[in-house]
Amino acid sequence: MNKKNLYSVIAALILLGVFAYNHFLDEKEKAEIVEIGNTIKTNTNEYFLPTSTHGQIVHHEGYSLSYSEPHEQAEWVAYELKKAHLSSSNFKRPYFEIDDAVKTGAAHWRNYKQSGFDKGHLCPAGDRRYSKFAHDETFLTSNISPQEHEFNAGIWNKLEQKVRYWAGKYDGVFVITGGVLKDAMKTIGAEQVAVPNMFYKVLMDYNNGDPKIIAFLLPHEKSNKPLYEFVVSVDVIEDLTGIDFFSQLDDGIENKLEASSSYKNWSFN
Repeated sequence: MNKKNLYSVIAALILLGVFAYNHFLDEKEKAEIVEIGNTIKTNTNEYFLPTSTHGQIVHHEGYSLSYSEPHEQAEWVAYELKKAHLSSSNFKRPYFEIDDAVKTGAAHWRNYKQSGFDKGHLCPAGDRRYSKFAHDETFLTSNISPQEHEFNAGIWNKLEQKVRYWAGKYDGVFVITGGVLKDAMKTIGAEQVAVPNMFYKVLMDYNNGDPKIIAFLLPHEKSNKPLYEFVVSVDVIEDLTGIDFFSQLDDGIENKLEASSSYKNWSFN
């Protein structure tokens, strides 16, 4: 074998070794995500989790979710967004991956291909930029729902940015979000992933001993309306979804907070 051929073989072996090592790291990270998904968390997020109408709760490092197998998506995703979580880190966008921690099997990302709908994050990647691992696990298919692009990039994105503003202003908020999975809905893909007609987001600030709650219910459509026009009471969202929010609170406090649709304690500046 001449030197030129020898160098070619060595270079090919080096490239093969690098590829194999990177593949090993990717598989290791996926395995860690699944392991976390099967582990019950003991941090403060656990305290404010809503009820699950489908009995399938999955815990990840940066968020928890209740997966609805009939609709092939989460009925809710819940997480705490602290001021310390806010970051301008710009991690490379990973590929979407099936969430193997969902025991019934999460929907495949191919359902969204050529559907005309975005893979709309429920826990936004922008809320989990404090680490690459937390950022990347938001790209599990259990954390997405079909969204019209002009909705996803418009009013929904505007609300996500406002949540980050409040997280910084109030040193953290607890967030619960999802699509309203009821009534007649379109479906996409071979697995018939439901397309919600409405999406909701419920926030709690519990940092100063005097909790306050605000809830939003948005029709799944383009809108230029101000965000406060979408404020509703938590009771309205509970009636629509059948989900019980904040049941861990004292009943008197829970009933008062969930019945209110006031937004006067939340800054919209």
